[in-house]
Amino acid sequence: MEVKDAHGNMLEDGDAVTVTQDLKVKGSSMVVKRGTKVKSIRLTDNPEEVDCKVEGSAIVLKTCYLKKAADKKKKKKKK
Repeated sequence: MEVKDAHGNMLEDGDAVTVTQDLKVKGSSMVVKRGTKVKSIRLTDNPEEVDCKVEGSAIVLKTCYLKKAADKKKKKKKK
């Protein structure tokens, strides 16, 4: 099963993603703000949803509101 973010990039378990717009959480007064970085996502049976934790709460986010976060691991050049 292929899971893609809003820009068509492939998502995998453990990836970090960024929220592309403000999202109201159903059944809560919480709002997930645009630009919030979510680490260690978990894929679900539905390719349009991912499980994650935001501000200590476990929630399910739709992939159409997510973009894959850039890897900050840079390779050091050998001399």
